[in-house]
Amino acid sequence: MEILHWLFFNLLFFSMLISVLLANDPYSDALLRLKSEIIDDFNSLDDWLIPPGGNPSGKVSACSWSGVKCNENSTIVIGLNLSMKNLAGNLPGKHFGVFTELVDLNISLNSFSGEFPGEIFNLSNLISLDISRNNFSGDFPGGISGLQNLVVLDAFSNSFSGSLPVELSELKFLKILNLAGSYFNGPIPSAYGYFKSLEFLHLAGNFLSGKIPPELGNLKTVKHMEIGYNSYEGIIPWELGNMSELQYLDIAGANLSGSIPRHLSNLTKLESLFLFRNNLNGLIPWEFSRILPLTNLDLSDNFISGPIPESFAELKNLRLLSLMYNEMNGTVPEVIAELPLLDTLFIWNNFFTGSLPRNLGKNSKLRWLDVSTNSFIGSIPPDICAGGELFKLIMFSNKFTGNLSSLSNCSSLVRLRVEDNSFSGEIPLKFSHLPDITYIDLSRNRFTGGIPSDISQASNLQYFNVSNNPELGGIVPPQIWSLPLLQNFSASFCNISGNLPPFKNCKSVLVVELQMNNMSGAVPQSISNCQELEMINLGSNKLIGHIPKELASLPSIGVVDLSCNNFSGSIPAEFGKSSSLSLLNVSFNDISGAIPSEKLLQSMGRSSYVGNPKLCGAPLKSCSNSMAILGRKSNGKLKLVLLLCAAVVIFIVASVFWLIYLRKGSKGQWKMESFIGLPQFTANDVLRSFNSTDSMEEVPPLSAAVCKAVLPTGITVMVKKIEWEPKRMKAASEFITQMGSARHKNLIRLLGFCYNKHLAYLLYDYLPNGNLAEKVRMRRDWETKYRIIIGIAKGLCFLHHDCNPAISHGDLKSTNVVFDDNFEPLLADFGFKYLMQLIKGTVPATTSKTET
Repeated sequence: MEILHWLFFNLLFFSMLISVLLANDPYSDALLRLKSEIIDDFNSLDDWLIPPGGNPSGKVSACSWSGVKCNENSTIVIGLNLSMKNLAGNLPGKHFGVFTELVDLNISLNSFSGEFPGEIFNLSNLISLDISRNNFSGDFPGGISGLQNLVVLDAFSNSFSGSLPVELSELKFLKILNLAGSYFNGPIPSAYGYFKSLEFLHLAGNFLSGKIPPELGNLKTVKHMEIGYNSYEGIIPWELGNMSELQYLDIAGANLSGSIPRHLSNLTKLESLFLFRNNLNGLIPWEFSRILPLTNLDLSDNFISGPIPESFAELKNLRLLSLMYNEMNGTVPEVIAELPLLDTLFIWNNFFTGSLPRNLGKNSKLRWLDVSTNSFIGSIPPDICAGGELFKLIMFSNKFTGNLSSLSNCSSLVRLRVEDNSFSGEIPLKFSHLPDITYIDLSRNRFTGGIPSDISQASNLQYFNVSNNPELGGIVPPQIWSLPLLQNFSASFCNISGNLPPFKNCKSVLVVELQMNNMSGAVPQSISNCQELEMINLGSNKLIGHIPKELASLPSIGVVDLSCNNFSGSIPAEFGKSSSLSLLNVSFNDISGAIPSEKLLQSMGRSSYVGNPKLCGAPLKSCSNSMAILGRKSNGKLKLVLLLCAAVVIFIVASVFWLIYLRKGSKGQWKMESFIGLPQFTANDVLRSFNSTDSMEEVPPLSAAVCKAVLPTGITVMVKKIEWEPKRMKAASEFITQMGSARHKNLIRLLGFCYNKHLAYLLYDYLPNGNLAEKVRMRRDWETKYRIIIGIAKGLCFLHHDCNPAISHGDLKSTNVVFDDNFEPLLADFGFKYLMQLIKGTVPATTSKTET
């Protein structure tokens, strides 16, 4: 009992001692109270403890804690840096009142949420306040004008809403203002043109609207201004040309119209100008040649017309010139090739003609050149690789001729795309000298001489496409499948002969396309090594032997096309057990026996099996009927009678349908086009899944009505209904086919479409997990946000760089970013805006040429 009393009095004494010590140390007390009210799941503040016996000599205990900075005597806290400590919860402001001498407060890169505490604005000695990369929400609190000594305010990437705080303009010492990446709305206050000392202004990535205030031209001290990625109205104010100290100007993605003011040429200290993704038109001002320090110029994705100004010869510091996605024309001036520092030139998707400058690449270390989707002619400039740093060369969809000899020693190449031109001759690439090459597309040209045998030395190669070179010839290189990173190998319609080489070590191969060649022999059983294979197309060759069951057993196989060969034997039953198979085509072979009874195979449709006289079972003729009636020798007369009866019935049915067609016109003639991922349904299969064509909700013409439907195999799809005139059907259906061929993990799949001359139903993957607009205010960790942004960027990059012709999304917004079951973002409605323009006959001139 005495021991318990002794312990009690000792604890009481110790508690009283701590209380006395904290009473003399209000800083430590406030920080401990702050710690107790926030979330610190990772124990980042574990060292915030009062030492036994307290801190003698009147010093502040907290001065030894992580993130706390004190004066020289350790008697006053002057700085608090809690950045990147994985803290969360609401930030209580009541504990900050004691820090009257605080000059630096940094709580960035945490997960604080809720409203930002306005009590912090009472810390009148603050010079720097960094609350960036949190999730503070609600209106930005008033009272910040009390921080008259503030130099830095960084609130980047939060969830603030409401209007921009006007009183910020009263801070006469403020040099850095970053309010980007929130949900601020309304116009930029005209008062923001009256900052006295501001050098850095960042308001991008909000929901700002209205006109850009011309008063911003009064900011004579600002060196860096980013105000893009908002939705303004009107033009670029010419007054911005008065910002005499400006070095960096970004107003991209801002819905601006009109021409580019020539007054911007007065910005003689400007190094970077980004005006891409607006609605700007007219010519590029020739006066831009006065901006001698200009290093980066990006005017892409607008409606700019005319040629590249010859006066650009004066821009000796220019490194990046991006004019892609405009309506520019003429030839590329020879002076562009004389710019000594030029390393990136993007001029794709315009109307440029003529040859590329002969000296391009000779006078600068060119790194990235994209001239695709124009009307260029001539050959590749001979010194294109002279700088030794060219890693991306993109030239597809032009009228280039000649050979690729200038690329024979281009060892720095990582990505090469020259498809859809008229290049000829042998493929001169020395793959042993291309250690970093990952992507090669030489398709739709006139190459000869076969695929180089040393391609197996390109150890980083992931994608190789040489399809549609009808005179290429040669064989499939024996070691091709051993490339450790190869994912796509396409060599269709190339007059390739010989056998399929053994599939050794093909661990990463996803796609094999070798259709429409002269290949012979059997499919090697070693295809079982291709465990990642998703698609193989060997159609229209001279292949023989049985279909290997190893192919049917691959875990990821989705598309198998073996049509128009000489395969024999039966269809392996393993195909019917596949969980990934969406298309099997064995038509026009010598396959025999019964089609396996699994529903998956029977749902493929007749077109997958026709042309095999010895094959039976659904969806072909019944095996039992064929054996019971037509298989007996004694009933030849019966066969003749049945055939005559069948002919009569076919004639009568055809006559009835012809009469119906004449009465109702062609509107009832439905056709079905299926893309990768959708079994070969007929139009009737699809229409029956709607119960009837009239069961779709009534919509006005040319609308995008959406409903859900369940197809015969149980696949749930999202259906868009569109209407068109017969004269628009061909162009629209061709573009839909292009959309359906676009396959990427960040694009929603267009599975197929069912159509007649007046109406079409587009079938998409059904994704019930919502869109970005519905989830934009949900609290997400930074890793998730980053993954969403990267996913969207990858989807857009694929549409713009890997689709041929390129596909412009046309309507990128939060409601058109949907999510799969793994919360992976997928772009929806890509190309749909252009499709509707095709149907209405209102395609802009810049896209009509390229069908983008």
